[in-house]
Amino acid sequence: MTEIRPFRITVDDGVLDDLRERLDRTRWPDQIPGSGWDYGTDLAELQDLCTYWRDEFDWRAAEARLNAWPQCETDIDDTHVHFVHARSPYAGALPLVMTHGWPGSVAEFLKVLGPLTDPPAHGGDAADAFHVVAPSMPGYGFSGPTRRRGMDVRAVAEVVAALMARLGYDRYGAQGGDWGALVSSHLGVVDAAHLAGIHLNMVVARPPDATDPTAGVRPDELEALGAMAGFRRDETGYQAIQGTKPQTLAYGLTDSPAGLAGWILEKFRTWSDCGGDVFSRFSRDELLTNITIYWVTGTINSSTRLYYESRRSGHFGPPEKCVAVPTGAAIFPRELLRPPRAWAEAAFDIVHWTRMPSGGHFAAMEEPELLVEDVRSFFRAVR
Repeated sequence: MTEIRPFRITVDDGVLDDLRERLDRTRWPDQIPGSGWDYGTDLAELQDLCTYWRDEFDWRAAEARLNAWPQCETDIDDTHVHFVHARSPYAGALPLVMTHGWPGSVAEFLKVLGPLTDPPAHGGDAADAFHVVAPSMPGYGFSGPTRRRGMDVRAVAEVVAALMARLGYDRYGAQGGDWGALVSSHLGVVDAAHLAGIHLNMVVARPPDATDPTAGVRPDELEALGAMAGFRRDETGYQAIQGTKPQTLAYGLTDSPAGLAGWILEKFRTWSDCGGDVFSRFSRDELLTNITIYWVTGTINSSTRLYYESRRSGHFGPPEKCVAVPTGAAIFPRELLRPPRAWAEAAFDIVHWTRMPSGGHFAAMEEPELLVEDVRSFFRAVR
């Protein structure tokens, strides 16, 4: 089936009742007194969040916020694809596909859809307007679980390219962070002829000379190299298991909402510019909207399979050849990967490079105004 069908999120009451019952029956682990987050997600903070999830979180309100934006679904080959399709009211708006990552969802973009599609209503210029397409990546959220082997990040990019063609967009821009940055980068290989440019809020690049990785690196970029090394040393255990044994992990995360919340909450705390207080950057409702999407769709397993498939195909990193499409980068100071500009220029046609004053991995949620302005600024030059 190649038709595009309207879609509306409607979760059965029974699914929500079951969620609350499971939260009420959670069997909690012990924790060494005073250890905080040293061993992983802090017990007291997770218990507080799960109590709120069970007793106060209003999924119907979250559902309404998501349903305020037009959504559709379609099938591309044997892959089901759900997407937000927020068209601008302004003539000349540039189509822009925004791709999320893990452990995110299309809910990440709720703060930026309005400013991107209707700039004058948010203090901007109509000349900067976009028609925004925000797909749930295959295997994530309302795109549902993937059903076959081989759905790696390159295959996701091919699905996104096919989606934009099906929507009739012959020329468009791409934007993303996390897996969305890699999808956007691979679009620069598989669909370069139709791309006006790509904008990344996480740049994945390797040193052009592996024998001398600091060649061309500015002194003020050395700290970021040290932080990247620390991330790889201390913060990539999730990659190891999701990239090797995702099915084993999935039994616990699919059965226990507290387990799912603990797995995801720790990433939002560690990867954001929150100074150790995750709730200073994200409201409980924001965090739980994203977590609940994984729960009600039962897609935590298929979401983590993207790591397994991409590692085995060799597409876990940047594309194998230089991306010749004009590329803009927003470098947030608490992003996981902040490669030197010289590395990025060896992998992309970098024409725009902004070092942000604050923000981390979840830019559209943490610093929506900064991200929107940088997206507008970059695409002004390539429209």
